[in-house]
Amino acid sequence: MTEIPADLRAAFDAYEAAILANDLDALDAAFAPGADTMRGDGAGLLVGHDTISAFRGLRGGVPPRTIERIEYRPLADDVALLVSVSRFRGGGTGLQTQVWERLDGRWLITAAHVTPRAQALDRSVWRSVGDPLFQGAWDGPLEGLTVAVKDLFAIKGYRIGAGNPTYLDSARAETTTAPAVADLLRGGASLRGIARTDEFAYSIAGDNAHYGTPPNAALPGALPGGSSSGPATAVATGQADVGLATDTAGSVRVPASYQGLWGLRTTHGLVPRQGLLPLAQSFDTVGWLTRDGATLQRVADWCLSYDGSDSTESVFGESGADLPWRFVIPAEALDAADAATRAAFEAFVAASALPVDTASIGDLDDYLVPFRTVQGAEAWRNNGDWLRAHPGATGPAVAERFRAAAAVTAADETAARAALAPLRARLTDLVTDAVLILPTAPGAAPARTAGGEGIDAVRQATLRLTTPAAVAGLPALSVPLLTVASPLGPAPVGVCLIARAGTDIALVRQGLALHALTTGTEAP
Repeated sequence: MTEIPADLRAAFDAYEAAILANDLDALDAAFAPGADTMRGDGAGLLVGHDTISAFRGLRGGVPPRTIERIEYRPLADDVALLVSVSRFRGGGTGLQTQVWERLDGRWLITAAHVTPRAQALDRSVWRSVGDPLFQGAWDGPLEGLTVAVKDLFAIKGYRIGAGNPTYLDSARAETTTAPAVADLLRGGASLRGIARTDEFAYSIAGDNAHYGTPPNAALPGALPGGSSSGPATAVATGQADVGLATDTAGSVRVPASYQGLWGLRTTHGLVPRQGLLPLAQSFDTVGWLTRDGATLQRVADWCLSYDGSDSTESVFGESGADLPWRFVIPAEALDAADAATRAAFEAFVAASALPVDTASIGDLDDYLVPFRTVQGAEAWRNNGDWLRAHPGATGPAVAERFRAAAAVTAADETAARAALAPLRARLTDLVTDAVLILPTAPGAAPARTAGGEGIDAVRQATLRLTTPAAVAGLPALSVPLLTVASPLGPAPVGVCLIARAGTDIALVRQGLALHALTTGTEAP
C-alpha cells in the first residue's frame, strides 16, 4: 500500500481529534469552503460548506472511538481518497470515506460519507419497536403492511407516553387497544412499533425537547413536521408502511408535505377516537401516512368500511360515487404560500389543465384565532391538572402554549365557538359540488437550525393554511406533487385536496387520479 503523505496524515489526525473534542471551529476549517463541498450519511446528503456547518452545530459530539485502519488511494495530483475504520469504545464500528484536496497548500475535505455503527433503533423516531411489536391477523386486505403508531393511541399492555418521559412514567398500562389500532390488526397489518410525537401533539414542527428531532427522510437537515413526526419519519425511511397518526391542526398533512408522503386527515368523528389521548376533541381526527397512494387506498377502503371497522359506520354509500372533477382554489390560501411554492403550485395547475375556479374563503386569521382559542381551552381541560402537578415537565415551546391555553376564559371560548360557526358553514357550502385545492404547507420544511422566532413564524403561516379544514371537520388529503427550491436543496411540498364530509374514500381515489394525471403514471 502506498504510504499516506505526512502532511495528509497530519490533517486527518487533526480532523479526527477535532471530531472527538467536538471542536466546531476546527471541523469547519477542515472542510473546503464553497457550495460544492459534500457530506453524506444514512440520513441523506448535505451540499455546501455552510449547510454542513449548520448540521454539525446541531448534531452534538461523536462517542469516543479509535481509528484502527486507514486505506489511502491517490486519485490525482493533490487529490486523495481516505477510507478509515473506527471502533467505538462502547462497541461497534463505523466507516468514514473522505476525498481530500490540497488547496492553497492545505489538505481539506471536499467530500465525505459516514457510515455510523449499527443502532438498535433511532430513539428520536421510536419509543418501542419490534419485528413485529404486535402481530395482527395472519391474512386480510392489509396483510404484509407494518404500522408505526403515534404515541397517543392505547395498545393493550403498553402505556401512552404522549412524547413526554414524565407522563410516560406516570401512566398505567392500557387494558384495551384503541379501535383505530385494532381495525388495522384485524385487516392483517402488524404493528412495527410505537413512534414519537411532539409533546401532547401540541406542535407541528416535529421537534421534541426530550427525545430529539426525527430526521427528515426527504430533505436532510430539515424538520420532519409534526406532531406525527415519528410515524412520518418511520414511513418515509421505509421502517414502516403505514403511520397511524392524528391531525388536530395539520399533524398528518404537514409531515406528509415535508417528507413527500401521502397523508389523509379523515372526516372529523368518522374514525372512532376511543383510546386516543385527546388534545382538542372538537378538532382531533385520526389519519394515516403512506409512501404511495395505493397503500393509502388499501387502508382507507378497509378502515372506513363496515367490514373493516367494528365502530365506523359504512361510508361506501357516500364514497361509492366519485367526487366532482371540479376544483376551487381558496384565494387567501394561495396568497399565504411563499413565492417558490406559489409558483410551483400555479405551474402544476396550468400543466394539469384542471377545471379550476378561484373563490374567497375569508381572512385566514379569522379561522386561526378562534380555532386556537377553542383548541387551547380544550387542551387545558384535558391536561391542565397533570401539568399543574408536574411543573417544568414540558419543553419551553409547549409549556408556553399551555400557559396561553390556561388563560382562555369561558367567555373567550364561547365567543370563539360562535365565530367559527359561520366559517364552518361557508366551507361546507363551497365543497358541496367541488373540491378545494391548495398547497398543503406554505413552503418547504424549514432547517432544523432555524431559530425559535423563525420556526414560530413558519408555524403561524402553516396553521393559516391547515386550520380551515379542521374548523369545518372536512377530510383533507395531502398528495406529494410539488418540488420547490430550498436552502437545503430540492424539497417536497404537498398539494392538499379538501372535500365534503364523509367522502374520504372517494377523496383518496381522486388523489390517485390526480397523481396519475400529473405524473404520467397509471392509477391503481
